[in-house]
Amino acid sequence: MTAHLLRDVQLLQGPDQPLQRSDVLLEQGVITAIGASSWDGAARLGLSPLPAGSWLLAPALVDPHSFLEEPEDGRAETLESLVRSAAAAGYGTVALLPRARNWRDRPECLHLAAEPPFDLRLWGGFSLGGRGEGLSAHADLLAAGALGLAEEGELPPLPLLERGLSIGECADRPVLLAPRNASLDHGGFVREGVEALRAGWPVDPPLSETIPLQNLLTLWALLPQVRLRLANLSTAAGVKLLRAADPAPMATVCWWHLVADSGSLDPVAEGWRLVPSLGTPEDRRALVAALADGVISAVAVHHQPLDPEEQLLPLDQRRPGLAGHRYVLPLLWHQLVREQGWSPEALWRALCWGPARLLDLEEPGLQCGSRRWILFDPELEWTPGSDGYASRAANQPLGGEVLRGRVLATGLLPRLWLGPR
Repeated sequence: MTAHLLRDVQLLQGPDQPLQRSDVLLEQGVITAIGASSWDGAARLGLSPLPAGSWLLAPALVDPHSFLEEPEDGRAETLESLVRSAAAAGYGTVALLPRARNWRDRPECLHLAAEPPFDLRLWGGFSLGGRGEGLSAHADLLAAGALGLAEEGELPPLPLLERGLSIGECADRPVLLAPRNASLDHGGFVREGVEALRAGWPVDPPLSETIPLQNLLTLWALLPQVRLRLANLSTAAGVKLLRAADPAPMATVCWWHLVADSGSLDPVAEGWRLVPSLGTPEDRRALVAALADGVISAVAVHHQPLDPEEQLLPLDQRRPGLAGHRYVLPLLWHQLVREQGWSPEALWRALCWGPARLLDLEEPGLQCGSRRWILFDPELEWTPGSDGYASRAANQPLGGEVLRGRVLATGLLPRLWLGPR
């Protein structure tokens, strides 16, 4: 991309500003003018305007938690491939959970960085190795640059959790905890419901989420100074508990739980094996409603790449997870904006500003000089198999389907331009 004058583009500049139409000049991936002054710059460069009335120019998205286990030489994903694929999908900030070959539970393990303007953030491990047996050095991790502390798989034992939160070393930074108890899931990987029983799937009862969630909410009432964040709420019962909490901590939901459920997903499709487990249609409706009214604060990608060899294992023998940042914006635009009438501003609250608040980061906005923008065409059709910026992960959904809606360009990757020449 060299330079383009976008005429009458839909412009979403920040969390407190309504959607408007404007002319915008882009040069080498940078917003150089907004409004009438963009025509002066276009004249200087000899540009003809591009009709952009159906496109949306908005701040880059924020992913509050995903995985990257082998950043240097991973077969499923590397730091380079993750940054490229996430940026091309519209994500300008990705926060990585501690799980890695060198678990991020010590200051010397917090060395990953990405080239600006991409913003890579790291969660430090709440416990050593994520085993829930001993606490990491919280103060040292935070001083070394961890954005907060996380225990992503399931809730640590309550005595360890209470001790870690009570010592006060993380009082001013977010602590991300997943309300899950694996000992209560009975080996199931689909939430209990009529659809799962008919299909013969092993079921995971809502109690595996609601009991640890009740424990977390009780503990937080005793320690309100802790900046508690809940990861991947997944059931209607969990939503009901969170609605009843006063006050309620900020929470995330994995994007796939908003677009798929046990009643709508093909039995042979990718996307059944997740942690937390895939929910029922009722669970999905409750999660969407909670996101709409702010009970759930943010959508997480929770990208968990698997390599091709591991992907060939039977469903019950391979690690759970789903990969791919590139599906999130198109599918949620279809599900929430096109089908349910959400405004673009409401979707950006869930994908950009809400995640930024959850991470205690400044809410992204657009202004002249910014490179952290994306240009999205809600109507462009494309197939994931033809995407040259795709993740390397083997466990991506919807590989053979035609999707509607795609990022045309972003200042995060100035060479990316899928619009007309």
